[in-house]
Amino acid sequence: MRSFIYYVREFLRPEWIRKFFSVKTAPLETPTYFKDYPALTGKECTGCFSCMMICPAPGAIAVLRKKDEWEPEVYPGHCIRCGLCVEACPEGVLSSGRILDLTGHDRTTFASWYHLEVDDNLCMRCGNCCVSCPVNRQIDPQLAGTGTSASDEVIMRIEGGRVRILHEEKCTGCKTCEENCPNRAIRVARMVEGVHLEEAEA
Repeated sequence: MRSFIYYVREFLRPEWIRKFFSVKTAPLETPTYFKDYPALTGKECTGCFSCMMICPAPGAIAVLRKKDEWEPEVYPGHCIRCGLCVEACPEGVLSSGRILDLTGHDRTTFASWYHLEVDDNLCMRCGNCCVSCPVNRQIDPQLAGTGTSASDEVIMRIEGGRVRILHEEKCTGCKTCEENCPNRAIRVARMVEGVHLEEAEA
């Protein structure tokens, strides 16, 4: 009880009450390094999907076809405001904080691509991955149900009794091959590398 009375007496001191009611906090200022959710800059999106490729947060960004143009849409409930999509976009469609200013000054960007890997120990050579691939079907509409193809331009095909990757660079990362593989023998991995624009242009 004595301790309670002591604390009450301390809190009711005129000096403490005066400071409590007269204190002023510093005005809230947004720091220059603050990165908000990515916003559209008004520049035209080419639908390269670089922003989606580099995004580490599932479901945070999607590039949608609206009328006759592409447009990235950010979902704040999933976005972690890392700013990687802003840095990866080659057209400067997105902005957040001073990222565009810094990357423009340093002339840096990200190069990203997809790596396809097939586990021969799990693969049944059923050809589902080759047949289900939308890029494969576009390149070779006559793609056989077994995954064989006469075209050398497809991403992958059944050749010599196994899945052979021909054009990994054409992969868009849709992961349709992964979803249709009964043994989960194929994996699509996103690869990202920071590059200087002068090196990329060379």
